[in-house]
Amino acid sequence: MRDHAVRVHRSDENLPREGQLAWKMAEVAVDPVEVEADVEEMIINRIIDNASVAIASLNRAPIVSARTQALSHPVSTGGSGASIFGISQHSSPEWAAWANGVAVRELDYHDTFLAADYSHPGDNIPPVLAVAEHTGRSGRDLIRGLATGYELQVDLVRAICLHKHKIDHVAHLGPSAAAGIGTLLGLDTETVFQAIGQALHTTTATRQSRKGEISTWKAHAPAFAGKLAVEAADRAMRGQTSPCRSTRARTV
Repeated sequence: MRDHAVRVHRSDENLPREGQLAWKMAEVAVDPVEVEADVEEMIINRIIDNASVAIASLNRAPIVSARTQALSHPVSTGGSGASIFGISQHSSPEWAAWANGVAVRELDYHDTFLAADYSHPGDNIPPVLAVAEHTGRSGRDLIRGLATGYELQVDLVRAICLHKHKIDHVAHLGPSAAAGIGTLLGLDTETVFQAIGQALHTTTATRQSRKGEISTWKAHAPAFAGKLAVEAADRAMRGQTSPCRSTRARTV
């Protein structure tokens, strides 16, 4: 166990890449350590739990809507697509992650971890599982990817309270899911680092998004974060990154 001091850095401080939290998270993602048997068993239980709560919500309007959206997008190149709860058709992995993430989150019945902030670590499962299915990865690869997702989200939630800064806690999920996908696919540290950074900056929302009347976005936000994490990993793999003029934009 290692503790890392994390703070905001000015643009002229030029924080080395190795000192950035995103890089340290990427190093966790590429660590070849095997998952222990009891952890593997618990991850399998979490997959079953996710599927169960998703099935219980299949006939609710938001889930039907999300499935319809996913089916509007054909299977993307580079794989065989990913399945969607409740139907036989496949979709591209990012849209399967969206539809399945909405189904899992709708009833608020899946796992919960509360510490410095809130979290439902099971939200990592739909995006990582969708990419695993699309790319034909093994069960071992899937288990390792989910172990990374859980480990990093739980660590972030233990240490960093976004709520007090009026930022929605789902911002912890984007980086953890992107890192989990990195482990799943066996990506290198540089690629996972870029995916984590992109996922964070596209999944950060204000806490206000959970207040008032914004349809059912409270249930959709984690699924959207999972979808964006899949897209971030894909962009990073394709090298769609560029140097920032300021280190502030890439310091996590």
